[in-house]
Amino acid sequence: MNSSLNDKASRQVPGVRLGTARAGIKRADRDDLLVIEATEGSACAAVFTRNAFCAAPVIVAREHLLALSQGLGPAGFAERSDVASGEPETARPRWLLVNSGNANAGTGSRGLEDARFTCRTLAEQVGGHPEQVLPFSTGIIGEYLPVNKIAAALPDALEALDEEGWEKAACAIMTTDTRPKLATRTLEIGGQRITLIGIAKGSGMIHPDMATMLAFIATDARIEPASLQDCLADAVDRTFNCITVDGDTSTNDACVLIASGVSKAPELKRDSADFPVFAEALREVCGALAEAIVRDGEGATKLIRIVVEEARDPAEARAVAKTIAHSPLVKTAFFASDPNWGRILAAVGRAGCAGLAIDRVSIWLGEVLIVEHGGRAAGYTEAQGTEVMARDDILVRVALGRGTAVQTVLTCDLSYDYVRINAEYRT
Repeated sequence: MNSSLNDKASRQVPGVRLGTARAGIKRADRDDLLVIEATEGSACAAVFTRNAFCAAPVIVAREHLLALSQGLGPAGFAERSDVASGEPETARPRWLLVNSGNANAGTGSRGLEDARFTCRTLAEQVGGHPEQVLPFSTGIIGEYLPVNKIAAALPDALEALDEEGWEKAACAIMTTDTRPKLATRTLEIGGQRITLIGIAKGSGMIHPDMATMLAFIATDARIEPASLQDCLADAVDRTFNCITVDGDTSTNDACVLIASGVSKAPELKRDSADFPVFAEALREVCGALAEAIVRDGEGATKLIRIVVEEARDPAEARAVAKTIAHSPLVKTAFFASDPNWGRILAAVGRAGCAGLAIDRVSIWLGEVLIVEHGGRAAGYTEAQGTEVMARDDILVRVALGRGTAVQTVLTCDLSYDYVRINAEYRT
C-alpha cells in the first residue's frame, strides 16, 4: 500500500469534491466552511459521539441518515426510480456541510432548526433534498449558529468544489489545532487502483468514544452500505476510540466514510477476498489521523503509547491502558520528564482488575524494565528512567500476567499550555 500525496492521483478521490469558503463565524481571515459533495449513488457510513448532550448537527445528521435508510424523508420523497436497472433504490446522502468556530451545541430547539435551515439552504442551491445533506459543526458550545453568515458563504464553497480540495478542507475544519491532519492510502483490487483519503480535526476534549473531533474519509471503492458501516465502526473502535488527550468526550464528534463507487474494481462485500485488504487500509488511514490528533494535543510536547498485554480480555486491557492515559499525575510526570514510575504503578492498581496478582505484573518505560515481582525492578536505575522520559515519543508497556489480550492507547503529556489554551478559549 502506498501513502504518498506527491502524485496527482493520490490527492483526489474520483467522485468526491470539496470546496471551502470564509463565512467569518469566529475569524474573518481563514476558511471556516466546508462542503463535501459525493457523486450520485455514493454509499455513506457514519459514527457519532456517545455524549448524551450531543449537538444539534449530530441529531439532525442521525435523523437524515435514518430517514434515507428507510426510504422516506420528512420532505416526502420515498424512493428513486431513475436508476438504470429500473429497480427502486433508497436515496443516499450527497453532501456534507461542515463549519468550524461554532459547535451549535447546548442550543436547544433553535439549534436544531438552525442546523435544518443550513441543510435546506444548501439543498436548494444544489437541487437536492435537505435529508441528503448531513451537517457537522465544531467550536464554541452554547452559542447560536450564525446561519446567515453560512448561507451567504455557501455559493463560494460550491464554486470552489474540486476533487483536489483535501488540503484546504483539512485547514477549514481546524479550531485549536496547530496544523491540518490528512492521511491517504492507495491499494490495488482486481487490477484497479483504489484511493482512500481522510482529514480530521481535533486537539483538545479528546477521549475514547471519540472526541471533539471530526473526521471525513472518502474512497472510490464500490462497497455495499452495510459492509461500509461495519468496516468504519471497526476502524473507529481500533483507532479514534483508543486515543485520549484530556479525558473529555465531546458533544459534536463524528466520523464519516463516503464510498463514491466510481472505481472499476470489483464490488467489495464482507465475503470478498479483498475486503480485509480494504479494511486494513481504512484502519491505517484512521490510525494515522488518530495519532496526528494526539501529537497535536493542546499544549502537548510528547506522544505516549501505552501497550497493555497479557490481560484476561480486551476490555480489561483497554481499561488499564485508559486509566494510565487519563491520570493527570502520570501525564504531568511525562511533561516534566520525571521518571516517577510509582504513578504508573498506582494507575494499574486502581484500574479495576479483579484478583490482580501484583507479583505477576511487569512494567517497562521504553526498553527499560522498571517494575517486576510487585516492586521496583532489581536492575532499574533513575538515570535509565530519566533518559526514556526525555524522549518525544515514549512507550509504556504493562504485562498483567493474566491472559493473552493486548490493547494500545495513545495519549500525550499535560503541560502548562493546556491550561492556558483552555482558560483562554473563549477570549
